[in-house]
Amino acid sequence: MLDKLDVKILAALQDDASRPVAEIADEVGLSKNACWRRIKALEDDGVVSRGTARIDPSAVGLGVTVFVALRTSQHDDVWLKGFTDGLKAIPEVVEFYRLSGEVDYLLKVLVSDIEDYDRVYKRLIAVAPLTDVSSSFAMETIKATTILPLDRIPV
Repeated sequence: MLDKLDVKILAALQDDASRPVAEIADEVGLSKNACWRRIKALEDDGVVSRGTARIDPSAVGLGVTVFVALRTSQHDDVWLKGFTDGLKAIPEVVEFYRLSGEVDYLLKVLVSDIEDYDRVYKRLIAVAPLTDVSSSFAMETIKATTILPLDRIPV
């Protein structure tokens, strides 16, 4: 169970995980050692999975976002294992969800242009039998964040 100090630490880490522990400790009102122990416990408990740098896709030539809705008539474990392994091997697929409803899977794909997406599409449809593949190109990113709404956590 998280307490108020844990939530403050998580908020500080979400804001900028590269900051020194001493700076985060000052912000949340703990000693450096106590703050480090709490961060370590949050990592050990799987609450904090890892620190990463957030990179602007457009700045590295991946300015086209494609959402791909997939349907299949296959739902057995063998098919799913092959499909999952195949999609994990396509680096342009940056998010991959299994859904309820009419669409079975939803992918978020980052590419440089339409031709690049066509190359990824051909790899995608070669992974496993699919019933339908529907691609939607994002015209504008209105909101994209990895910041969780920590004020919703009961403490």
